[in-house]
Amino acid sequence: MRISIPISAFVAAIVGFGGTLAIVIAAAKAVGATQVETASWVTALCLAMTIECLWLSWRTKMPVITAWSTPGLALIAASSGFTTNDAVGAFIVTAILLIATGLFKPLTQLIARIPASVASGMLAGILVSFATGAVKTIPADPWLILPLIGTFFVIRLFNPALSVLAVLIGGGLAAFLTGRVGGLPTPELSTLTLIAPHFSATSIIGLALPLYLVTMASQNLSGLAVLRAAGYHPEPGPLIGVTGLLSLLSAPFGASTTNLAAISAAICTGPDVHPDPAERWKTGPFYALAYLVFAIFGASLVAIFAVLPQSLIVLVAGLALIGPLSNALSIALKEEGERMAATVTFAVTASGLTLFGVGAAFWGLVAGLAVLFLEMLKKK
Repeated sequence: MRISIPISAFVAAIVGFGGTLAIVIAAAKAVGATQVETASWVTALCLAMTIECLWLSWRTKMPVITAWSTPGLALIAASSGFTTNDAVGAFIVTAILLIATGLFKPLTQLIARIPASVASGMLAGILVSFATGAVKTIPADPWLILPLIGTFFVIRLFNPALSVLAVLIGGGLAAFLTGRVGGLPTPELSTLTLIAPHFSATSIIGLALPLYLVTMASQNLSGLAVLRAAGYHPEPGPLIGVTGLLSLLSAPFGASTTNLAAISAAICTGPDVHPDPAERWKTGPFYALAYLVFAIFGASLVAIFAVLPQSLIVLVAGLALIGPLSNALSIALKEEGERMAATVTFAVTASGLTLFGVGAAFWGLVAGLAVLFLEMLKKK
């Protein structure tokens, strides 16, 4: 056991949790979740990831790291017209689709056949509002926001993984020291709250289906690629199926889907963790331990976020998604023959269009695929 194994696991967990918790808060706020329901959401997510990482890493003897779907949360946060009950119903449907994908290999292959340009155009359309939202926080509090933006871009030159966390910690301290926030909330242990699901065609088509596609295309397939790049050869079905099962069990407590991690996994799978690839699976249990701690104190962490300035939360969420947005745009425009379809997908998704009660992410995907289909007919 090298000290690098627990250190890598804890760094990955802290970066993944602290850097994107603001997006969970934004998603919960978008569907009208109360602070108690938001705390339950975070707690259930962390517990699901604890079990997933423990079981999958031990069972496969690979460093299988899971995470909440950051692009999926961005999709929820960018949606409108849905209640917490609608969201829980959509999470259950998404989880069932993930389980089916794990059980039936053709479903994985079908998702993989969606052109990367169109899928990335949809993802970029979802994420762009967060990037512009971060810029719009500047007039609200320039003396707090501008130094934090500068700090982010300086730190990311040396350590991109810690740049968002530095902004969150630095911004929180600055807010407290300058009197922008009152006292800290009283520490409390987390509890789980059952939320009744509501199923409707609108929430299934407008939220569950896009959430499933985003989770598969931008998270699970990327997570599998990270493992393969590190020299591992996992069977996709069991990994996706287990995350789907835990997502199904945690959904009634408000939790959105969990999935294979990409960025956090990259921290836990490389040679810096251990020179022997057969030993790196041990990062999984330590990563799980960190998320168990986060689960226990999730209510307190959500309460802290609740008292921070709204402009800081929006800034952290936007900066956390700058990297994924840049990557999505580069993939969307990479293939010259698919640029028009990707651009249409991006434009429709970013527009926030709601038609027949169905949100923009779905229509963006439909529009992009339609344009791509027409261009393919022309070539024939």
